[in-house]
Amino acid sequence: MSWWTFGWSLLASAAALAALLAITLAVALRVGRHSVIDVAWGLGFTLVALVSYLLSGSSGGEEARRLLVLGLTAAWGMRLALHIGRRNVGEGEDPRYERMLARAPGSRTLYAVRTIYVTQGVVLLFVSLPVQMAMFEKGPLGWITWAGTALWLVGFGFETVGDRQLARFRADPGSGGKVLDTGLWRYTRHPNYFGDACVWWGLFLVAADRWPGVLTVLSPVLMTYFLVAKTGKPLLERQLSKSRPGYADYVRRTSGFFPLPPRGARDAQGRSRG
Repeated sequence: MSWWTFGWSLLASAAALAALLAITLAVALRVGRHSVIDVAWGLGFTLVALVSYLLSGSSGGEEARRLLVLGLTAAWGMRLALHIGRRNVGEGEDPRYERMLARAPGSRTLYAVRTIYVTQGVVLLFVSLPVQMAMFEKGPLGWITWAGTALWLVGFGFETVGDRQLARFRADPGSGGKVLDTGLWRYTRHPNYFGDACVWWGLFLVAADRWPGVLTVLSPVLMTYFLVAKTGKPLLERQLSKSRPGYADYVRRTSGFFPLPPRGARDAQGRSRG
């Protein structure tokens, strides 16, 4: 692997992301809401994968791995961008960004650039390191690559099915004020976040099949941390606990992240075994 070429690819990916986020900021200011960056999140990973693919062509990286990683990343990123884009049509500003920007000491726009756009750009570039690294790796695809692909498929399935179930629930006029506790949502309060984590651990395994991909392990760790303990699960659950009267009971009986049988069923299983 050529570290020199990888370094140039990393810089090119950073520049491409900066351009994407600048366009996203312009769109956000025009429509009056910064939540459009959530659409750019998936597009950004797709863009990084494409830039890395194009610049790694002369590095001797295994073509099958390069195409696999490009395909997996683009499929995940484009699906996510389309899903969020459709969901946000006609919606106002995301309450998360409203609360964040309410703390702006001066210009809300400059504060948004620092706390939303730059922060998300840096995190995106770091989380995508397994994708970038895998593009430059040589040697045939081993069993770890296929294990990672299988994990990616599990994650992609959880995200896709979970999002569809939630979209149908929200579209039902009779679901107002209720909690979705059927389908995948019966086994985990966040099938989409669990799926997201699986996708990025899967991509890490693809990169870790060859040295030095294993060095990118902190990328899926960071993604999982944000999903479980930072901007994903905690923020959403605080909001839902205020707007959904039955959410506290749902939390008591349903796993917070990993899919598990509901707590009542598990307790009954334990008693029957005892």
